[in-house]
Amino acid sequence: MKTNIFPAIKLTIVTLVFFFVVYPAVVWAIAQLAPGNGQGEAVTAHGKKYYANIGQKFTEDRYFNSRPSAVEYNAAGSGGSNKGPSNPEYLTLVQARIDTFLVHNPGVDKKDIPVELVTASGSGLDPDISPKAAWVQVKRIAAVRKVSEDQIKQIIDSNTEKPLIGLFGPEKVNVLSLNLALEKL
Repeated sequence: MKTNIFPAIKLTIVTLVFFFVVYPAVVWAIAQLAPGNGQGEAVTAHGKKYYANIGQKFTEDRYFNSRPSAVEYNAAGSGGSNKGPSNPEYLTLVQARIDTFLVHNPGVDKKDIPVELVTASGSGLDPDISPKAAWVQVKRIAAVRKVSEDQIKQIIDSNTEKPLIGLFGPEKVNVLSLNLALEKL
């Protein structure tokens, strides 16, 4: 019995120390190298604090629309809808988002709407959209703000993040950064 119990107790103690002390310390140390020291990318604008790495809800016509969220942008409850692409309820929701987008962007064809503007991400907190999703909203924003489309396009170009070392990941645009840049116009 001693030959089994003592090694099991030792293994339990070693495992507890590793997973409750060593591993969290390593993760914390790596987080200190990230922007915001692991606390998120905080942005203060107009006396309000935002997080650039968490999706925000922007639905007004004068702003770039964010990607829809299945969790209403609640960072404490990250998650997707878990409804498959053939689920009738999900298809109805996506069609409603398409219809809403077309009402607010009358010059856009249904086939030109990027998928990320009508479907939620896996986490429900995606802060970025593709440059194509930003470009499709230019006419609406320029008309509402009474500025030239070229000014809006310049904002998109200056806020587009390229793939890491030109290879890893897609081009993307942070919606919060775009909308804060719009406010500076």
